[in-house]
Amino acid sequence: MSRYPWLFGAPVDLGVFLGSALVSFALLGIGAAFGLLHSDSPEWIWVPFVLLIDVAHVWSTLFRVYFDRDERERRRLLYFGGPVFVYVVGVLVYSLGPHVFWRAAAYFAVYHFVRQQYGWVVLYRRKGGETLAVDRWIDTAAIYAASVYPLLYWHAHLPQKYSWFVAGDFSDVLPLWVSQVGFPLYLLVVGAYVVRALQRWFVLGLRNPGKDIVVGTTALCWYLGIVAFNSDYAFTVTNVVIHGVPYLALVYLEARRRERAGHPGLIRVLAYGPLVFLAVLVVLAYGEELLWDRLIWRERAWLFGSGWSWARGIEAFVVPLLALPQLTHYFLDGYIWRKHANISYLARTPKPAR
Repeated sequence: MSRYPWLFGAPVDLGVFLGSALVSFALLGIGAAFGLLHSDSPEWIWVPFVLLIDVAHVWSTLFRVYFDRDERERRRLLYFGGPVFVYVVGVLVYSLGPHVFWRAAAYFAVYHFVRQQYGWVVLYRRKGGETLAVDRWIDTAAIYAASVYPLLYWHAHLPQKYSWFVAGDFSDVLPLWVSQVGFPLYLLVVGAYVVRALQRWFVLGLRNPGKDIVVGTTALCWYLGIVAFNSDYAFTVTNVVIHGVPYLALVYLEARRRERAGHPGLIRVLAYGPLVFLAVLVVLAYGEELLWDRLIWRERAWLFGSGWSWARGIEAFVVPLLALPQLTHYFLDGYIWRKHANISYLARTPKPAR
């Protein structure tokens, strides 16, 4: 047994958390070498990172919920009523204007991204049996500072050369002084985490490298992708990878455990291994983006073909429908991982740390 409280085991944790961040850093280096750090994402970035990671990880919710018959039947109202509720709200919001819809979707996405990073920290704390209030406060403040301060900077420096979904989806009402005041607080909070982590490692002997990696890589990737560089390329390569890759690993490992336990449904295809899991997600992600491009965006005919005109005039119904997989993913994610017992292989924790 490892002496450190890894979530999935040292190789997997290091691969999906540290490895994904190192890929982001390497891509920043490549971008610097080829003059991309201040430009839009080229297609060779969009396909693997947006299509095959960002969009694909949204569809992995199917394996956690809808492909598992036992789980699907356990909370039918949530799993079937939730998407209907999300779609109806989406149509109502879009009726107020496309800009209102995309602004609401962007802030829903931001909440989801920030909370996911916080969730990883909570899981590592539980896995390590950490119960001290001082550590809980420092950990919480640090992970939120690492993700929220760059967002404050973004809002205070609009317009930027990149956006979350579409141009203008963030509000530009935040004054510049908020980010100026926030920066020293950001440094103070992150610095407090570093000092406490060093104390835990070298004085108390209470080591949780996975948690430190999550906090450190979140701080670096969000700062570099939002504050340091003003480009769609930098934002994409730093934002997508550390969000999507760990989530894919979490869903696959939990769904594979359930498949091995005999859960019925389409989850049984996981018996054929991770390549089938990824292949299903890629097909679904491609299908979604094909519909987006042909019906709404019409930007990548080379990949999806020529556009269709029949959705014109009914975008208020079509756009929320196309966004439904992503919005449902955000909505359900707050429920399916909320309870620690839902992640069975993380349930065993060592004795509480001092």
